[in-house]
Amino acid sequence: MSFPKVGNLAPVLTLTDQNGDKVSLKDFRGESNVVLYFYPKALTPGCTNQACGIRDHRKAFAKANTTVLAVSPDPVKKLVKFVDKHGLDFTLLSDEDLVATKKYGCWALKKFMGKEYMGVLRTTFIIGKDGRLKHIMDKVKTKSHDADVLALIDELGLKD
Repeated sequence: MSFPKVGNLAPVLTLTDQNGDKVSLKDFRGESNVVLYFYPKALTPGCTNQACGIRDHRKAFAKANTTVLAVSPDPVKKLVKFVDKHGLDFTLLSDEDLVATKKYGCWALKKFMGKEYMGVLRTTFIIGKDGRLKHIMDKVKTKSHDADVLALIDELGLKD
């Protein structure tokens, strides 16, 4: 499985958010940049670090006219717990059937402590207002993810 290509239109996706509402990537076209990131599991240490970093820098993302969407295979109920426990103020999307995760090339064989298993590759896609992929981060550091993404948005000239 491979990632979509930088320069191409981002693959279409419509998923359910933590409020039970449908969210489509196309809704943001022409309106804002989008940071679409895939993470393995809500309420785990790495994913919590990553999400809280985004939460703590919401003003910087807003200033950069950038919407953050986070996708995991967790059910909506678990997303609600994640939001409530950590005061997350951005959109979390449930992809229980892995359709979007696979479409974006983020479902693959992983290795951990000598075991192999299928899982979500922690990956971030930066999408411009034109709906095109501007950058793909496949080496994500959970503790610096927010700062790394904001630096890339600046570097790519995506701020309005």
